Amino acid sequence: MLYATAHVLDALAANTIFSVMSPRHVSRVAVCPDVSFQPVDNLTITLFPVPGKVPLWLENGEPEIGQATETTVGIMIEASGRRLAYVPGCALVTDALRERIDGVDVLLFDGTVFADDDLIRAGVGEKTGWRMGHVPMTGEKGSIRALVDLPIRRRIFTHINNTNPVLIDGSDERRHVEDAGWQVACDGMVVTL
Repeated sequence: MLYATAHVLDALAANTIFSVMSPRHVSRVAVCPDVSFQPVDNLTITLFPVPGKVPLWLENGEPEIGQATETTVGIMIEASGRRLAYVPGCALVTDALRERIDGVDVLLFDGTVFADDDLIRAGVGEKTGWRMGHVPMTGEKGSIRALVDLPIRRRIFTHINNTNPVLIDGSDERRHVEDAGWQVACDGMVVTL
């Protein structure tokens, strides 16, 4: 079963690369942002708009960055009175997003770049994190600072670009993130609610 917004299902149908998930074998179910559904008993899922941008393959000219639309969504997962928010892509931490994730037990959040210019400094690209639609971890408007005062039990950066120096155990950047109360997601990590 594949759950996705109607916008995403339309994109899947229009792009033949996704026919590898044949509707004969994988049921496609449209879900609406801010409307909860239960894929199995005792598990509630709610997709919600997150400030972002259109995917690179849909860009036409200069994209609008930072609008909360169906293009970029987060997921609230609720079970047994616990909540996990998954926000793998985020262009801007807004008051609405802060309100949405306030008090969650676990936050999995966009950790694409440590600093806005990671790719430029690494010599592998010309775009900043902001231009790609990803808020950096650090800086005045970075996610660490923007979320520091929210009562969140466990904070984990995910969706980390391979140029992000927090991936290096023992690096100054990793220590900075950990000292701020965040973890860096890794392969095989288990999160228990």
